[in-house]
Amino acid sequence: MSSITSAPEEFLTAVARLVAGKTETRAQFEAEPAAYRWIFLREGEDTWIHVLELSDGNDHDAGGTQVWSSQLGINQLARAAIRCFDEVAQTHGEGDYRGKWGEHFPRTELEALRRLWRAYQHPQDP
Repeated sequence: MSSITSAPEEFLTAVARLVAGKTETRAQFEAEPAAYRWIFLREGEDTWIHVLELSDGNDHDAGGTQVWSSQLGINQLARAAIRCFDEVAQTHGEGDYRGKWGEHFPRTELEALRRLWRAYQHPQDP
């Protein structure tokens, strides 16, 4: 059995914060002793994503090496995150997810992102 800490929850929460209008947010995946830090920057409808590899998860961003970056629309990013987690749930099932990775499937965070994304796509008229 492997453990994935709270990285999936952090990732989904970071994307949800962007959808909700936050301009900068982060998530971190621990790879002990190294870490991968996702930095999300939003300007208008665009999102810039930078992934840094750090030798220690407590290191400052400046101590990391950028291993990937991309630009996506906020809608594309949210849709991709939701689809990926839906696929994991469908492929493995939530019970097997816990058995395989030692943590509960991040259903609460996924559904929070889904609600925000739907509201973002279809804002109600005043």
